[in-house]
This record gives sequence, structure tokens and C-alpha cells, in this order.
Amino acid sequence: MRHSFYTLFVLILFVLPSKAQIGEYRSEFAIGCGGGMVLSKVGFIPEVPQNMRKGVMGGISFRYTCEKYFSSICAIAAEANIAQLGWKESILTRDNAPVINSVTGLPEEYERAITYLQVPVFARLGWGRERKGFQFFFQAGPQIGFCLGEKTTSNFEIGARNTAQRTSQIFEQDTMSVERNFDYGIAAGLGLEFSHPKVGHFLLEGRYYYGLGDIFRNSKRDFFGRSNYTCIVVKLTYLFDFKKTNNPKIK
Repeated sequence: MRHSFYTLFVLILFVLPSKAQIGEYRSEFAIGCGGGMVLSKVGFIPEVPQNMRKGVMGGISFRYTCEKYFSSICAIAAEANIAQLGWKESILTRDNAPVINSVTGLPEEYERAITYLQVPVFARLGWGRERKGFQFFFQAGPQIGFCLGEKTTSNFEIGARNTAQRTSQIFEQDTMSVERNFDYGIAAGLGLEFSHPKVGHFLLEGRYYYGLGDIFRNSKRDFFGRSNYTCIVVKLTYLFDFKKTNNPKIK
């Protein structure tokens, strides 16, 4: 049911602008680049205590603006990004104190960095100035990703971890490699854009991603029933106009 709702929502965003017959025509194409920070975690079932893991992302961006429908500026945006996702475990005792490793004498730390090529495609609605000034926008759509590699960082040997004091007795994820390299889900974001006719467009956006796929297999014979991503992205993008509509009324 949840998947059907997301699919219907995205279809509505794409279809409504294309069906409108009373909008002001646009045919504008912009290209650029952007980057930012990703906060990610994995929704394991059974649950693994975690903190959001900090990573970086960056890549190229495209935007095609097709119409202004009443006050809404309708566009399709796409990106190709390299992004660092993963998880960082919260290794605590029942008293919320750090678990000390008996060999190193240090609080145990573990995190997994997983690098993806991500391709989101958005239906975009904007309100405000197109040529010079500020514009508020909302965009949402599907996103796919391909795992390029992974790296584990920990300050203890797996065989020498302190299991007796941990609140969580789920350890299987520490030694498992990514089993499903293809990831997919839904992304949505809100942002602010500043445009100048001679300089281009500067966009600041906050985005949320919910993964519909799992990084580990999830059959009845597998350990994890769920292992999907949730991510928060803060991204800065620069676009320059490759093609502009010849209409002096556009402001």
C-alpha cells in the first residue's frame, strides 16, 4: 500500500503539468554541478542501534523547464551523483555508556561506508522569479543507485569485540558484504533558488530519501528481514542556462 501511494504521488506530479493546456509555454534547459552532505542510516530488522553516518556527495545536474501553470513553474530535473552512504553503530551498555574493548581499552566504534552512483529524476514545481531573484521549489521522484564499493572502519578486531556489555546482541551485519548492489527508492526535497541572467542559478536544497530496496537478502532463510536506507541530504547546486525561452515577459 505504501509503495502504491508513492508511485501514484510521483505520477501525479509528472502528469499534471503535461496535461495543462492553459499554461505559459517554456523550453529551457540548464546544466551544472552540485555537492553536499549526506546523513544516512540503514533500517535493519532486527534492529541495530545506530547514529546517522556523515558522508559527502556530488555530481552533475540537469533541468528542463517546460511550462508555467498559473503561478507554478513546472520542470523535470535529473542528477548523476557519487554519494557515500552507510551506517554508524551506536555501541552502548544498558546504562548508555560506551562499551570498552578489553584489548584496546578504547570505546568500541564501527561504521560502514558504501559508495553509490545515484540517479534521481524529479518532477519539480517552483514559485517565484525565473530570471532574476528568488524562487522557492519542491521536487520529488524516483531514485536508483548502483553500489561501487564499500569500506569498513572499526577500532577493534571482530573476534575480540566486547559482546557481554552491549545492549544489542545483533552482530551479523559487521561481517556481511552488500548482497544487493542495486538500490531504489523515493526522494523529495524543498529548496531555495537564486537566479541572475548573467551568472546563472544557485540552489540550496534539503532532501529526504527513503529506500524501497534492501542491501542484504531478506528471504525467510536470511537473517535480516529489512535493510533499507533512510538519508537526509543538504545540497548546493549551480546551473547555467544552455537554452532559454525567447519571451520578454519572463522575469
